[in-house]
Amino acid sequence: MTKSFPKEEMFGLVSQLRRASVSVPSNIAEGYARGTDKEKLHFLRISSGSMSEVETQLMLGLNLGYIDQEKYNELSETVTSVWKQLNSLISSIKNRLTSQEQLPF
Repeated sequence: MTKSFPKEEMFGLVSQLRRASVSVPSNIAEGYARGTDKEKLHFLRISSGSMSEVETQLMLGLNLGYIDQEKYNELSETVTSVWKQLNSLISSIKNRLTSQEQLPF
């Protein structure tokens, strides 16, 4: 999608949007490679922050006229879907950590 952005945005918005998009799955992978739930949670929260960046950058793309409304709506739905999955995963791990902390042993 960023290939249609103006060339002068190659090192600005295009770069930011691509890096934030790549950061989401990269941080999920890194968190799971670390092994502990606390580390997973830490990296999942970083992924969530990257999702916020993607959402903001898509809005900027729309406002600047680089993305049309239809494409924005499509991408926004994808962002929302991924964000819901990510938040569900975060909640699941937080609940597991809370349960482990309450064990008497």
